[in-house]
Amino acid sequence: MATLPDGTQLPGKMFIVEGIDGSGKSTQLDILHKWLLGEGYVVVFTEWNSSPVVRTTTKKGKKDRLLTPMSFSLIHAADLADRMERQIIPALKAGAIVLADRYIYTAFARDAARGLDRAWIRKLYNFAVRPTVSFYFRVPLDESLERIMTGRPELKYYEAGLDMGFASDPYESFKIFQSRILNEYDRMVGEFGLEVVDATQTLVAQQQFVRQVVEPHLAGVRETQPIAWRETLSRESLYGRYLTGGMSHP
Repeated sequence: MATLPDGTQLPGKMFIVEGIDGSGKSTQLDILHKWLLGEGYVVVFTEWNSSPVVRTTTKKGKKDRLLTPMSFSLIHAADLADRMERQIIPALKAGAIVLADRYIYTAFARDAARGLDRAWIRKLYNFAVRPTVSFYFRVPLDESLERIMTGRPELKYYEAGLDMGFASDPYESFKIFQSRILNEYDRMVGEFGLEVVDATQTLVAQQQFVRQVVEPHLAGVRETQPIAWRETLSRESLYGRYLTGGMSHP
C-alpha cells in the first residue's frame, strides 16, 4: 500500500524510481509504465519539477541564475506539494497505480549535495506519501558520466552544479556534484529501505527484476474495462513488448 504521513493506507500503489543522472531509471520506468497499461491497470505518471504552478518561476530562476540552494529546495517542495494534492493522492485514493520519475529522495540527495541540512530537508517533505516501493538504480559514477556526456553538446548551469563553485569547468563541476549526489543516495538505502537495482545489468535483466518486485503488489489495484484488442495483444504477449528475449509475461 501507499501510505499517508499519518499512517493511513491508500488503496492505490505507488512505485518510484531514483538514481543519479545516467542511471537509466527513466527508461526502465517507461517500459514498466507501458507494460502495466498493457496489462489493463489504471496508471498515473508523474515526474519531478513538472507542476504548472511553479514551472514559470523555476524557468526564470534558472535562466537568470537567481536560485540559491535554499530557494531551489523550496521551489521543488512546492512543486511536489501541488502534484501531491492535485494528482498523486487523488489517484491513490481511487485505487490507481502512480509511477513517479524521481521523488523526495531526489531532493534529499541534491539538496544535501548543495550543503543543506539533511534533517531540515526531510522535515520539509514530511507531507509526502510513503511509496509502495522505491527503486534506486545504482550505477558507478564513471559509467553514468559516460552515458550523460556522450552526444551532449553542453551542460546547463545548475545541472552541472556551477552555482556551488565546485569547479569552473562545467564537466569537472558536474562530476563533483554527481559524486556528492551518489554518496547521498547510498546513505539513504538503509534509512528508507530503497530497493537497489544494479543499473549496470542489461535492460532486460533490470526490467525483469523491477517486475518481479512490482507484481506481488498488484492484487486489488484498479483495472480498466477489458476491450477486445487489448485482450488479444496481451494474450499473444505483443502489447508493450519493447525488449527482445528473456522477458517474462504472466
